[in-house]
Amino acid sequence: MATLGLDATQLSPSEHQLQLRRAVIASTIGTAIEWYDFFLYSTVTGLVFAKLFFPHSDPWVGTLEAFAIYAVGFVARPIGAAIFGHYGDRIGRKSTLIATLLLMGLATAAVAVVPTYASAGIWGAVILTVLRFIQGVGVGGEWGGSVLMSMEWARNNRSRGLIASWPQFGVPCGLFIANLAVLAFSQMSGDKFLAWGWRIPFALSLILVAVGLYIRLGIMETPVFSKLLAERQVDRTPMLTVIREHPTEILLSAFARMAEQAPFYIFTAFVFSYGIGTLHFTRDLLLTAVLAASVVSFVSIPVFGYVSDQIGRKNMYMIGAVVTGVFGFIYFAMLNTGSEPIVFLAIVLSLIPHDMLYGPQAALIAESFTGRLRYSGCSLGYQLASVIAGGPAPLIAAWLFGVYKSATAIAIYIAVCAVITLIATALMTDYTGKDINAADAHPQRS
Repeated sequence: MATLGLDATQLSPSEHQLQLRRAVIASTIGTAIEWYDFFLYSTVTGLVFAKLFFPHSDPWVGTLEAFAIYAVGFVARPIGAAIFGHYGDRIGRKSTLIATLLLMGLATAAVAVVPTYASAGIWGAVILTVLRFIQGVGVGGEWGGSVLMSMEWARNNRSRGLIASWPQFGVPCGLFIANLAVLAFSQMSGDKFLAWGWRIPFALSLILVAVGLYIRLGIMETPVFSKLLAERQVDRTPMLTVIREHPTEILLSAFARMAEQAPFYIFTAFVFSYGIGTLHFTRDLLLTAVLAASVVSFVSIPVFGYVSDQIGRKNMYMIGAVVTGVFGFIYFAMLNTGSEPIVFLAIVLSLIPHDMLYGPQAALIAESFTGRLRYSGCSLGYQLASVIAGGPAPLIAAWLFGVYKSATAIAIYIAVCAVITLIATALMTDYTGKDINAADAHPQRS
């Protein structure tokens, strides 16, 4: 290999371009595997867990209990961001990403052998909660590293939105694979899927982790971190430093995600319990629709990342927030028609407003932090939204519907999230096209 023995600061332009492609591929595939693990849990929660782990609860209460365990993974994500953000800024992006992949994959595979209420009583739910927490810690450290592994190889300041959007592309990939796995094994006859078939997709995580490790071990550390090492500018306590120096950027990053994350988990997780339990659609219809939506995202995420390079990160993001706030009402109106083609279309379209935010989001958040604190800062800001948006969203949606007996209440909740995002984004600085890779200097505010 031409790059053997070199670090990123010693590469020729052609070698640098090769490493950029490898970093983008490794980040995207690794992220897809980790999100497969996370979304698999999300999908099975709405289909199986309430019945297997809370069988004696009222159906609505059982759904709330299942989504409460589901939310634990989101509470753990800022903890994972703090742990792995620290090490990502101390020992490097590559080593940290390998650790997050292992942690996530092993925890997911372990879900395959968790005993249900019938064989272990409440202890099954307890074990499930612990594993969900470990999942959250792993994915909490994954996002920042995968984005930086791609973005910090970019030479052109006008292409960061597109390059950073490719790890985001791993999300619909993971969603697609997770739903495809559940759809495939749900074709089992009788009650086999409910009895044991749902466990197989979790066990398959071990194979995917092996693939991800093979790919990630073959990439180099990023030029930004290599420069930090060479210039001895690695911070001793990056997480504490970024909290002290950039608290505003952290909080704005978290609130800017409200319109992206809360609706996403309503559209991809809550829709199963609502669609089956309330609207009485088939499991296969909903799984197939979410699969189709994730395929649309394969295109829309990088497209909106690219558009953000052309019209500005903030402009693209705020347009997405407005569209999301309006679409919530359209979405539930379409679901409530009871027409299968219209329901299918609603679910397929649901991720486009999300992708208008998610495409430019990685660059928008990561650009807000200096190189020596970037893994810690962007990870913490990104994952704090998990506590206030992603984790509670299906739980809040289920509670709102149970109290008000109307999906309009959920649409209002989505609109409120959109307003919060608009305010937070308006207060952020747009670094589109600016040089943000100086190792020790925060980008100057425009």
